[in-house]
Amino acid sequence: MGTDNKDKFDNNDEIIEVDASEGYEAPESPDGEKKEMKKAAGMVKIGIILVAIALIGVGVMWYYNWSHGSDQQAQIDSLKLANEKLLLQTEYENLNAEFQQYENQAQYLQNDSLLEQYNQAKDKAEKLLAELKSERATNGRRIKELQGEINTLKGLLRHYVTVIDSLSRENSALKDENQQLQSQNAELSSTVNDYSEKNQRLNERMQLAEKLNLTGLHFSALNKKGKNEKKINKAKQLVVTFTIPQNNSTPVGEKTFFVRIVTPEGNVLGSGRTFPFEGGNVAYTEKKTIEYDQQETTLTLYHNVTTALTKGSYTVEVFVDNYRLVSRQFAMEK
Repeated sequence: MGTDNKDKFDNNDEIIEVDASEGYEAPESPDGEKKEMKKAAGMVKIGIILVAIALIGVGVMWYYNWSHGSDQQAQIDSLKLANEKLLLQTEYENLNAEFQQYENQAQYLQNDSLLEQYNQAKDKAEKLLAELKSERATNGRRIKELQGEINTLKGLLRHYVTVIDSLSRENSALKDENQQLQSQNAELSSTVNDYSEKNQRLNERMQLAEKLNLTGLHFSALNKKGKNEKKINKAKQLVVTFTIPQNNSTPVGEKTFFVRIVTPEGNVLGSGRTFPFEGGNVAYTEKKTIEYDQQETTLTLYHNVTTALTKGSYTVEVFVDNYRLVSRQFAMEK
């Protein structure tokens, strides 16, 4: 039995040798296994650390690239926004200049409501331009809002310009028509003036034709016996005689003749009575009213002397129908 076991052991030894030749290693002792396990764990830790370091490096590289890329994009966006703001400011300046250009022509907007809307749009353009020039418009959203505002204002301005141009043309046409009317009125006035002058000359001729003539004016003095007196200081009456020739152009009717006798001292004889003449009142000595029938008529007027008379030149004047027919001087002796 012991022999059998040995044989078996021997057989086993052979098997082990065969297995070793094929790469099989005999199991180590427990202490050796522990050392191997510690060594493997250390290698794993080192691998984990290296992987962690690699991941950290990749993260740092990613963050570096991301942060620098963000800064560049921010710079690009900022430049783009500044450019848009500058372009928009230029558009608003041009729009404001157009509003100013039509400032004087806004008077053609006779509709009060339309004129008020025009002024509101103009004021809004000025306010938005002031905002653009300030630091308030610094974000893209506000820039887009202002772009929308300027498009609206441009549309309003085009509408106002169309209305202003239309009204301006109408006003120009009305001015031309007014000038034509003024020219026609001037021609008409000239024609009327010509006719007026002709009528005036005709009226003057008619008045001259209707005017009574006077002939044979005579002035003399009478004494208390009713006889002619050469010495004026002895006169009791003064006599004025004249003849009105026939005149078929003078209308028939009542005529009043006024006679003035003016002394050498310039006093009008009489009681201070007056008659209207050329817009004023004129003193007269005697008057006489007759019914004129276009036939020749001789009139005699008497004046009773009530004051002392002196020698010299006496003026005798005769008036009728607002005309002075005659004015003549007579020398009288003392």
